[in-house]
Amino acid sequence: MATYDEIYGKRVEVLSTDPTLVSTDAGKVWYNSASGTLKTVVATAAWSSSNPLINARYGHAGGGTQAAAVIFGGSGPTNKTEEYDGSNWSSGGDLPYSALFVSGCGTQTAALSAGGGWPTPVATAATYNGSTWTGIPSLNTPRSRLGATGTSTAAVAFGGGSGPVPGGFTTKNESEEFNGSSWSEGDNLNTARGINNNGGGPQTAAIAAGGENPSGTSVANVEEYNGTSWSNSTALPAAKRNLATAGDQTAFLAITGVTTTRVNTAQEYDGSSWTSISAYPTAMDTPDIEGTTTASIASGGSTPTATAETNEWNVSTTVITAGAWASGGNYPSSVQGMGAAGTQTASVTAGGAGPTNLACEYDGSAWSTITNYPVSIRDVTGAGVQTAGLMISGYSPGNTEKTNSWNGSSWTGEGDLNNSTNRQLGGSAGIETAALFWGGDGGTPITAFESYNGSAWTALTAAPFGGNSSGCGTSTAALATPGPAVNTYEYGGSSWTAGGSTINRHEYGNTTGTQTAALIYSGGAPGSPAAYANNCEGYDGTAWSTRPSLAQSKQIIGHGSAGTQTAALATAGYLSTGATNTTEEFTGETTAANIENFTTS
Repeated sequence: MATYDEIYGKRVEVLSTDPTLVSTDAGKVWYNSASGTLKTVVATAAWSSSNPLINARYGHAGGGTQAAAVIFGGSGPTNKTEEYDGSNWSSGGDLPYSALFVSGCGTQTAALSAGGGWPTPVATAATYNGSTWTGIPSLNTPRSRLGATGTSTAAVAFGGGSGPVPGGFTTKNESEEFNGSSWSEGDNLNTARGINNNGGGPQTAAIAAGGENPSGTSVANVEEYNGTSWSNSTALPAAKRNLATAGDQTAFLAITGVTTTRVNTAQEYDGSSWTSISAYPTAMDTPDIEGTTTASIASGGSTPTATAETNEWNVSTTVITAGAWASGGNYPSSVQGMGAAGTQTASVTAGGAGPTNLACEYDGSAWSTITNYPVSIRDVTGAGVQTAGLMISGYSPGNTEKTNSWNGSSWTGEGDLNNSTNRQLGGSAGIETAALFWGGDGGTPITAFESYNGSAWTALTAAPFGGNSSGCGTSTAALATPGPAVNTYEYGGSSWTAGGSTINRHEYGNTTGTQTAALIYSGGAPGSPAAYANNCEGYDGTAWSTRPSLAQSKQIIGHGSAGTQTAALATAGYLSTGATNTTEEFTGETTAANIENFTTS
């Protein structure tokens, strides 16, 4: 029998630890001397959930890659643009027109939008430079549900039509080519159909699959374009309309759509034949997908309601585990407005609505009660860590200026705030010996801002915002997220400057992490009645982008330090139906090499 050395021309490495691996290492073999196992790295193909769209939609279009995608238009109809950075969605510049069943192609920094509108189509077209859309010459023929592929300066748009489906849909077989300045007629498709933005490849080697005929029936026809003419190719395994596609003529991906009902089937095309791959997580139609057959990002769709669902397709030696919120240990009491200090696995809380003097610690799985807080108080703000934590202000007549510290075994009274106005649910940053506290709202928004040195508070220049707030970071690099607005502010040790605006409002929510890696979650929009939300966003020091939502929509959760951007804690709080004792834990996205042990059978 041939040896591994004889087959591959190399010996099996003996290593005390598993090596650092890259995507090209599939099939690499080594012996781990520490564990006594023979190992290899295996490439896997799978769908994994990612962070949701900011705006649920279907019938939208896009361009780019899995690591840098852009989508625009869609149901509403809407003109909103969103950009994906490989993990998160953030807002882009608005499209000049709102359109359902729009088509598009290109890249995140050089995209093309054309046509759309339902049931009356438009010929409008525009290009995107990564921040701003600019109108360009219109299509020669107004069309909706058309396909498009290529670049913003060398594109081909094809098929589509106008009118309602079924019964009144007038299909088109025209193709038009864009050269960066004007549209010109190209060769007609062999089969006229509504194609719903599907297509792939460059202008001179395009591919289109499936679609719908005038009666609204699905078709299986596949055609390829060589820059001059369309020719029929191998048909889809099953007739399908309203599907989404990505790739090119020799590596093409087709997912979801409608046969006679919505399906979650997915297939790959290699230039001559179709192969089924892992089904998409949800049966739907008219999502958008960008990328390749080995790395794509799919978003939105109709289930039949518009969804914000986002999923990645990866063929890789790396296993991606999406970020998610999961249930933690229940709090000892259903309560809202506790102060929180610490991390996801080592947290201390105090106070809450009642008010109460309840105080607790969390070890990452269960809560336990500790020595009661010195006063009964609610809407407290926490800072620091579990064994060196601060609980600041809150609402309790005669105690609104109080600060108390927890050393892991007992509470100690600290210096009083200078501003003794009712400052419930103010924002904080820092540690026990170097903390900041700002704002608060006892009916009148407060702009007071103070710093703490471990023994006394010092009044600083008022903040450029007021009212209830949350925050994170350090005393020289803090981030403030005022509750009533989407504005954020950054503190550099001497002054406040404007930061990126949040996507949603998070009044009575919480912020944790650092100035350049923060997480804001829960809360809602101000008003009467207040809106309860489960939205979650992340901040990179410049812009906010989407993260997975919490299971519950609630406000006034544990307020203050509650972990990091990738390991946060949402404790108890208030649902629309009343106080709750539920805890949720957030774990950010992780990646790991897909290493397998050799076994015998």
